[in-house]
Amino acid sequence: MNRMTRPPDFDPLKSETFDSAHADYAQLRQRCPVAHTDAYGGFWALTRHDDVVRALQESDVFVTSVQNVVPRVAFTGRRPPLHLDPPEHTPYRAILNPLLTSERVALLEPEICRYTREYLAAYLANGGGDLCEKFAGLLPVRVFGHWMKLPPHLEAQLGQAGPAFVRAVQSAEADAMKETSFALYDMARALIALRREQPLDPAEDPTSAMLVARIHGEPIPEEMVVGMVRQVLVVGIVAPMVMMGSIAVHLSRHRELQHDLRSSPEKIPAAIEEFLRLYTPYRGFARTALEPVVFRGEKIEPGEPIALLYASANRDEAVFKDSDQFILGRENIKDHLAFGRGAHYCAGAALARLELRVMLEELLAATLDFEVNGDVAMTPFPEIGPWRVPLKVIASMR
Repeated sequence: MNRMTRPPDFDPLKSETFDSAHADYAQLRQRCPVAHTDAYGGFWALTRHDDVVRALQESDVFVTSVQNVVPRVAFTGRRPPLHLDPPEHTPYRAILNPLLTSERVALLEPEICRYTREYLAAYLANGGGDLCEKFAGLLPVRVFGHWMKLPPHLEAQLGQAGPAFVRAVQSAEADAMKETSFALYDMARALIALRREQPLDPAEDPTSAMLVARIHGEPIPEEMVVGMVRQVLVVGIVAPMVMMGSIAVHLSRHRELQHDLRSSPEKIPAAIEEFLRLYTPYRGFARTALEPVVFRGEKIEPGEPIALLYASANRDEAVFKDSDQFILGRENIKDHLAFGRGAHYCAGAALARLELRVMLEELLAATLDFEVNGDVAMTPFPEIGPWRVPLKVIASMR
C-alpha cells in the first residue's frame, strides 16, 4: 500500500492531554518512525533522534525557506534569519549572535530578576491562578522589550500585541493570527523609524545593528529589516511560557522533586536542562527536501513538508535511557535537541535558559508548595505543552 492510498499514520489535530502526545510519539517511534498525515495539507514527521539530527545538519538538502513550521503560519514576506537558508541566512545570524552570547545575556539577569519578582508578587497576591497567563506569559514579553531597548510606548504596545499574538496562535484561527501579526509588523516599522532618527549603539541595540549592517557592501533591504525586527519581537515569547507551564505540572506531580529543588537551588540549572529534554516546547519545526530522500525505507519527494519532532526525538529510547523519566544530571543531556542543531540552532538559547532558571528559582523561593488546581489546556502545533496551568499556591513569608 503506497502513501497515497494508506490511511494517515497519526492525527495531529486530535485533542491532547498533558501526556497523550508523548504516548502517541512513543508508539510512532516503534511502529512508524517516519510517519505521514493528511492534516495541515499533508506532511511527514520524523520521530527518531538520528533522523531529526540528519535533517538539521544537512542544510544543503533540507531547507527552511519553503516552510519553517507545521502548520504554515507565515502570511507575509520572509523573516530572516529563520526563513532563510545558508549562506543567505548567515549575515543575519552574524548580526544577532553577538547580542545573544552568554556573556551579553548575563548582563540582563538583574533586570530579569526584578521583572520576575514584580510579576510573581502580583500573581501570589491574587492567590495564584493560571501561571501561564498571569506570570510565565508576561515575563518573556517584558524581557524582549528590554533587550530590544523599546521605548515605553512601544514596550506597552508589545505587552498587548505579544500576548494577543500568542492567544491567536493557540486558537489556530487564521484571521486572528493575521491581524495580530500585522500589528506586530506595524510595531516593527515604528521601531525602525525611531532608530533611524535616534540610533543607539549597534553593539547593544538589535535594531540599530540591523540598520548599520552591510551585506556584500550594501545595506539590508528595507523589507528584510522589517521582517527581521518582526521575527525578533515574538520569537522568544511562546516557548518560555509553555515550557514553564510544563515544569509547573511536573513539579506538581512530583512534590519531592519540587521540595528538593526549593531546598537545593544549586540543582536548578541541571534541572532546567532535563526539563528542556523531557518537555521540549517545540515539535513542528519543518524542513523541505530539495531532492528525493529516504528515511528508514520511506521515500519523501521534493517539496513535501517534513516536521522535525524535537519532542519525540528527545525521548528516543535509543539515545536516552529511561527516556520518559526525569533524571537529574543525565550523562548525555547535551544530546537533547530543544534548541535544534546546525545552522539554525536557536540564537536565543542562552536567554531562554536564563529566563527559565530565574523564573523557577523565584517561583520556588516565593512559595512553600504549589499544585495544579483545575484543567490544564494544551497548545496545538507547532508548540507542545500547556498554555493554561491553574495553580493553587502556598506563598512563603520571604
